[in-house]
Amino acid sequence: MDLALEGKAAVVTGASKGIGLALATALADHGAKVVAASRSMTDELEELTGRPDVVHEAVDLGTVDGPGRTVERALREFGGLDVLVNNVGISLPREGFLSLSDEDWDSSWRVNFLSAVRACRVAIPAMLESGGGSIINITSLNSRQPHPMVVEYGVAKAALTNLTKALSEEFAGRNVRVNAIAPGFVRTPMWTGPGGFGEHVAQLTGAADVTEVIESKAPEMLGITVGRFAEPDELCGLALLLASDAGRMMTGAEYLVDGGVSKTL
Repeated sequence: MDLALEGKAAVVTGASKGIGLALATALADHGAKVVAASRSMTDELEELTGRPDVVHEAVDLGTVDGPGRTVERALREFGGLDVLVNNVGISLPREGFLSLSDEDWDSSWRVNFLSAVRACRVAIPAMLESGGGSIINITSLNSRQPHPMVVEYGVAKAALTNLTKALSEEFAGRNVRVNAIAPGFVRTPMWTGPGGFGEHVAQLTGAADVTEVIESKAPEMLGITVGRFAEPDELCGLALLLASDAGRMMTGAEYLVDGGVSKTL
């Protein structure tokens, strides 16, 4: 299938690692011009931005003007915007609702939800002016399946799911499609990095290390039917379809990519 993404202009937020890096790379591999936005640079992102049509926007996406400035970078660099991927997200292991401060809630809300609101506020008028586009919001299994360890994250992602459907309802008739991808458990630094969920689960279960958690303990505990965590690039096929005209009848939906964790309809 020819996805016809050659020459399309795209923005991917949270692109320094994990899912965002995988999505930015996949879009570039299919010929898109990409603004890869992140607060920090990694070796992998530096290699990606060595390509002629990939640029890095160094930005704090939790600020009021950061997301809009990122979209404006694409408009300046590429003369328009065809695809916006709101991927940036933050989450830390929590002890539960009562452990969270106002600052914790505010930080989660700004990054996990308001960053998408602010990016869409600039992207949608540009897409309407050029005849259409595709917005892909990366939500989470936790938008449907709450857990005390990620309560503020799940609430923000549930709001992003609602925003996805509301924007689709308003703009689908003008050829701006808005969809969401809800990953389950993915092998990213959120799990593998210092202070992440892997270390937290290792402490709770007595696992030897993070590797044992991700390879064995967590898939069984979490009910992952396929028996393993997803790799970041396993979300790319769906994202590319949603970004392309091949997915032109797909809008207002949230697609689970969770290896069978969710057992309900």
